[in-house]
Amino acid sequence: MNYSKVVNAGDGWIHEIRQGQMFRIVDLKGNQAVDTLFYGLHDTAERYSALDTITAQKNIYLTTGSTLVSNFRRPMLTIVADTCGRHDTLGGACAAESNQVRYAIEKRYMHACRQTFLSQIADPKWGLTKRDLAPNINFFMNVPVTPQGRLTFEDGISEPGKYVEMRADMDVICLISNCPQLNNPCNGYDPTPIEVLIWDVN
Repeated sequence: MNYSKVVNAGDGWIHEIRQGQMFRIVDLKGNQAVDTLFYGLHDTAERYSALDTITAQKNIYLTTGSTLVSNFRRPMLTIVADTCGRHDTLGGACAAESNQVRYAIEKRYMHACRQTFLSQIADPKWGLTKRDLAPNINFFMNVPVTPQGRLTFEDGISEPGKYVEMRADMDVICLISNCPQLNNPCNGYDPTPIEVLIWDVN
C-alpha cells in the first residue's frame, strides 16, 4: 500500500495505519504545527498517552528513537527518522476557550484544532466522540519550558521539507488537525499545508 495526501492549513485528516507500516508527516513550508492523536484501531479505549510516553522515555520532547506509548502502556508507534529534531508533548490543542483566555475574548470564534478534531471524528465508523480527545502531540511545534516551569510558544524550529517518520507497532487510527492558529508563532503566523504518507515496508 502506498498512500499520500496533502492536508491544507486548518484542515483535518483521519486514517488507519496498520502494524508494520511506515507513516511520515512532512512540513511542506516550515513552521507548521501538526496536532496529532493516535487510537487503537480495534479498541479505541486504547490511545496515545502523553503521561505514559513521557514517563517511559524520561523526556518531554519526541525525536528519533522515541516510542509513543498508549494508556495501556503498550508501544503504539516508534519514531524512526526525524529531520526536525524535537516535537512537543505539552502544549495541547488550541480551542475556542483557550483562544479567548490566552489572547482576547474576540478570538474565541476563530477556528481551532479542537473543532477540527471533532469534525473528523463525527463519522460514526471511527467509534470516537469528544470524550475521546486527550492531550495530543504537536509535531514540529516549539514549546520550551522555562526555569519557572512555564510553557512558552516560540518560533518553530522546522523548515520546508522537514519530516518525522514513524513505524506503527500496532494497528492504529491517526487523527490530525493541521493547526490554523494565527495568534502565536507556532505556525509562523501563517498556517501552511502538510503532507502525510503511508507505505508498506515489504
